[in-house]
Amino acid sequence: MAPICIDEATGSDEVGTGTQNAPYKTLAYALFKHDALDLELQVRKDAATPFDKPTDSSLKKAKKGADGLRKKAAKATEIAEREAKERAEADKKLEESKKIVLVEDESLPKATKAKINKLTPLRSQRVRVSGWVHRLRQQKGIMFIVLRDGTGYLQAVLSGQTSQTYNALTLTLESSVELTGTLQELPEGKTAPGGHELVVDFWRVIGAAPGGDEAFNNRFNEKSDPSILSELRHFVLRGETASSVLRLRALLLSAFRASLTGGATLFKLSYYGQDAFLTQSSQLYLETVLPSLGDVFCIQESFRAENSHTRRHLSEYTHLEGELAFITFDDLMTHIEAIICETVDKLLADSESAALIKQLNPTFVAPSRPFMRLAYTDAITWTADGNVIKDAEGNPTMVDHVIGDDVAEAAERKMTDIIGKPVFLYGFPAELKSFYMKKMPGTGAGGKVFTESCDLLMPGVGEIVGGSMRISDIDELLAGYKRDGIDPTPYYWFTDQRRYGLGVERFLAWLADRFTVRDCSLYPRWPGRATP
Repeated sequence: MAPICIDEATGSDEVGTGTQNAPYKTLAYALFKHDALDLELQVRKDAATPFDKPTDSSLKKAKKGADGLRKKAAKATEIAEREAKERAEADKKLEESKKIVLVEDESLPKATKAKINKLTPLRSQRVRVSGWVHRLRQQKGIMFIVLRDGTGYLQAVLSGQTSQTYNALTLTLESSVELTGTLQELPEGKTAPGGHELVVDFWRVIGAAPGGDEAFNNRFNEKSDPSILSELRHFVLRGETASSVLRLRALLLSAFRASLTGGATLFKLSYYGQDAFLTQSSQLYLETVLPSLGDVFCIQESFRAENSHTRRHLSEYTHLEGELAFITFDDLMTHIEAIICETVDKLLADSESAALIKQLNPTFVAPSRPFMRLAYTDAITWTADGNVIKDAEGNPTMVDHVIGDDVAEAAERKMTDIIGKPVFLYGFPAELKSFYMKKMPGTGAGGKVFTESCDLLMPGVGEIVGGSMRISDIDELLAGYKRDGIDPTPYYWFTDQRRYGLGVERFLAWLADRFTVRDCSLYPRWPGRATP
């Protein structure tokens, strides 16, 4: 018999065969593979050392190692055999399941079709509910489904034949199903969405979702790269957090409507051969109807062609804008403050929106009035007074500010976070603001012109509202056109004729404690992202 060779430096237990050209790496593996009594073993440390017989001590140690490998192999064989048996039983069970055909029992009371959020009055009755499989669990012949229909979640229990059909055994997450059964109130001590569960007596699959590698839960998770989450936004929206943010957004806009009822970066397009632009703001148009309708507001999409990739910017966003007549600058800030606080109060008073806020932002506390008011000049002093901020990579850096500078976003956010409550930053220099903003009384005579303009800053988010008073003097307005290099001709309708604007996504990011406004839009858009 040819000797079995082991090279402890270059040998391999994975692909070695025990020859001099393909030696094993360990003596233990050689003994495991070759269990002959007259086995001749040759060992060397490396290629520079000749092969030789192993020492008695190394051989004794190797035999113990070989015994361990045999036990491990036996265990692996046992597991493989068990898994093969289980697969065979599962395959058999799957084949047998195809013979089970569910038929709805016509002798049972007729089921009432209902949405999940309308089920409570139907307890102890037979109901029919359709939706998507949100969660799925099998346990000793019983199947638990958490169903989602967009209005809420429902726990359903399938047992007996209802859990033994082919569709039951192959059911996947996000499949759409129709469940029929009796709605039962849960006993004290047990919990489920809505405080009840559906005991299913009949059900069917409306549309089966893919399984295997294409299964919903294999496509992404909460730790996936943001680019993947953006690409699969249409799936992300089905999650509890994303859907809660959108529900809160809808309730927020409703609350805003209830409260309200009582430039340079434009997208250019050809509109039937005429140059046109997607609106960045409706404010100038709103102002034209003040004389006919009084105080007005609108909520609609606005578009910005600014190439900004920060967590606070979107290329398309929902814009709430209002125009008020016959007010002072102080009135303007007081009104914005009232809108914010009254909207939050309405949301917290409503059980549905209050629960969503508690879920998304457990530490949220309604802001108290009056909001702090901080002059632009005082903010410049603060940022220039040795306050360290961090850049986009988190590295400490200094941003030197002087009067006339636009306050850097990072410095502004840092300042707001330190203050720790809502703050109006007001009185910006005219050169930083739009041509139509009214100058502050007492400024401009031989010095810098400041405007009756303000930004409402919120901790963790920064600016959520921008507002200003409007120039009423036509000569001052024409000078504003000229300062900004704007041809007044297309603005004739505006020249012939006061505002605030709130970014809904930024307000929602503050309310729901979202890191980025991208989580607060249905399908967020920013430079480089136009899908899905």
